[in-house]
Amino acid sequence: MRRYEISDHAWHRISHLLPGKSTDVGRTAKDNRQFINAVLWIARSGAPWRDLPERFGSWNSVYQRFRRWAKKEVWQRVFEQLQEPDLDWLMLDSTTIRAHQHAATKKTTAEAESLGHSRGGFSTKIHACCDALGNPRRFILSIGQQSDHMQAEDLLADDIPGAVVADKGYDSKNFALFITERGAEVVIPSRANAKEPRVIDDNLYKDRNKIERLFNRMKHYRRIANRYDKTAVSYLAAAITLLL
Repeated sequence: MRRYEISDHAWHRISHLLPGKSTDVGRTAKDNRQFINAVLWIARSGAPWRDLPERFGSWNSVYQRFRRWAKKEVWQRVFEQLQEPDLDWLMLDSTTIRAHQHAATKKTTAEAESLGHSRGGFSTKIHACCDALGNPRRFILSIGQQSDHMQAEDLLADDIPGAVVADKGYDSKNFALFITERGAEVVIPSRANAKEPRVIDDNLYKDRNKIERLFNRMKHYRRIANRYDKTAVSYLAAAITLLL
């Protein structure tokens, strides 16, 4: 197995979930594993699609297939089918990603593609939700300057955890009420200027390091640590692919 390529264990987990199998209706894929390895190579190296090594075949064919799967939400469906979440508690966090100049779009479409200007410059923010074991549950993209709590309710979706763990960026009365109404414990420290600071479970709050480690692992992939993709669909698909 070459560097950046999917392991045998990971391949056996996802191979039956990918389209293009001999049992599927329509055209049978030539080599799904080679295609996945090509996408992982691009994500890890951060190289332009045109620089894809010849052993993976035509770079344009691989790119078009990646885009097709992204638009049809194939990556998202596989990601969801692999999940067996531990909902004892859920952890929320976000990270801001610097966008390269190649990701620039028209001003009229920038916000729709989750591109904005924060203190760090031209950027995108990845909002993430993890289960109690630190496994990713769902991701949402937004413009770089958006406040964390704006995506908090959507990150939880229909899940009913025992507790919700997050940092001060999620300290909002409305969000705390939203969590409480689900019967979950609020493990979110109050802001420094709070008149009545919230009492939280400090030991449970320390477990939030798991979601921080998730972001750290994701940023080992250069195409995730820096955004080169113009469209949010492609960028999110690349982020999900490396977690399969």
